[in-house]
Amino acid sequence: MLKLRPNCEYCDKDLVPSATDAMICSYECTFCADCVETKLSNVCPNCSGGFVPRPIRPATERRRGVSLGSHPASTDRVHVKYSREDVANLAAQVRNIPPEQR
Repeated sequence: MLKLRPNCEYCDKDLVPSATDAMICSYECTFCADCVETKLSNVCPNCSGGFVPRPIRPATERRRGVSLGSHPASTDRVHVKYSREDVANLAAQVRNIPPEQR
C-alpha cells in the first residue's frame, strides 16, 4: 500500500492525502506537479524514472477497513538527498528519453 508521503521531496510543499497535484515514481518518491514539470523535467532525481499522479485514498470507508481512517497517510517528511545542481544535471541527461526507455 502506498505510504502517501506528506510533502514534495524537492520544495517541501505540503501534499495532503487528497492533493491532486501529488506525483509519484515507481518507488513512491513524491513531488508536487509544479516541481515535476519546472524543476525535474519529469525525471525522478532518485531513480531517474518518470512520474504519474498519486492515487487518492478514499476518505470514506465504503468497504470495511479500506479508507484513509484505517490506513492513514505517512507523517514522515522526506527530502531529496542530492544537491539541486546534481538533480538538474540528471534531469538534463535523461529528460529527452521517454520514461519507459530509461
